[in-house]
Amino acid sequence: MGLTYATLKLTNLFSRKQVEVNALVDSGATFMCVTEEVALQLGFDITEISQQVVTLADGHQRKVPKIAPIEITFENRSYVTEAVVLGNEPLMGVIPLEAMDLVVDPRRQILIVNPEHPNYPVALAK
Repeated sequence: MGLTYATLKLTNLFSRKQVEVNALVDSGATFMCVTEEVALQLGFDITEISQQVVTLADGHQRKVPKIAPIEITFENRSYVTEAVVLGNEPLMGVIPLEAMDLVVDPRRQILIVNPEHPNYPVALAK
């Protein structure tokens, strides 16, 4: 099993600026993460936004900028959320994955719309 990447469209819902990114899909991460460059392309001033404390893979905690509202679009799915500004590549965590009802196909190393719900996302409410 290797790494899975997906092409996502991100939209700043205030400015309507959009950017297409190739994001690492990581079901072990929580949030959508974007680079500082992506945040700037979307029109956010990361010095004037709220911050989020995150725990990194090595166990260290860090306070990072948080941008919102952004819309994430993949195939026939979209989700409005926030993203933390962190790292050197975009990363899609479990919150947008679950909300958009997407699944990772590890054999083909691709992200797909849940085949049980191909026309619209279904989320657990329990």
